[in-house]
Amino acid sequence: MGMCENCHAGCCRSYAIPIIGADVIRLERESNLTFWEFACRWADPQGEIAGNYAPHFHFQDEPSTPFVICLKQVESKTLPGTQCCQFLQEGTPVTEQPLGVSRCGMYQGRPSACRVFPTKYDVENELPILHTIPQYGREEQNPAYKLCPRQWAKEDVDPIAVAHELMIARYEVGFFNRIAAAWNRSPKPWEKFPAFLRDVYANRISTQQEMEQAAEAAPQTIRLYQVDQPQKKTA
Repeated sequence: MGMCENCHAGCCRSYAIPIIGADVIRLERESNLTFWEFACRWADPQGEIAGNYAPHFHFQDEPSTPFVICLKQVESKTLPGTQCCQFLQEGTPVTEQPLGVSRCGMYQGRPSACRVFPTKYDVENELPILHTIPQYGREEQNPAYKLCPRQWAKEDVDPIAVAHELMIARYEVGFFNRIAAAWNRSPKPWEKFPAFLRDVYANRISTQQEMEQAAEAAPQTIRLYQVDQPQKKTA
């Protein structure tokens, strides 16, 4: 576990954690919960939650409000007056650990944003880069929202695993951005979002025959779940 071994999970308490479509499908499989039990939409007019990671979605009831799809947060059971991710398994505060030691209760199915923390992808050099971690995850300097005890070092991160996770996250975020663009062209009710999402991912895999038939029927149309490929030039 390294840096996280004796942590009270300040990151799981501080941040609204954005989730992308692949995270939703994975969480439904791993948790046996429905979308409505773990996901919410978070208004993000300033773009602070989305950052350079998650896309914004618009919905019929609030068409002018940009939302990010996030994990739900709940009231902390061990640190009253604060919040945390609903999947966080909170440890009891003790003298040696006044904030307790907490663990992710959905580690195998955790979202991509959690998997790549605290790194980001250097597109130009295709290398992982470590973020500089602030002292607190929120402006409110509550001890619950205090982050890592020190800055992460290269030795704290598995160079193979993090590179793989960043590459997967980059692809899946790009795909989710395409989903958002399609949805936002004609925003629908929030209640219809999970069914729309499942339909997209259920149809993401296609056979060669289906692709050829689709190309013949509508050569200028690229289905949402089809990965864009550059056209080969012919002599």
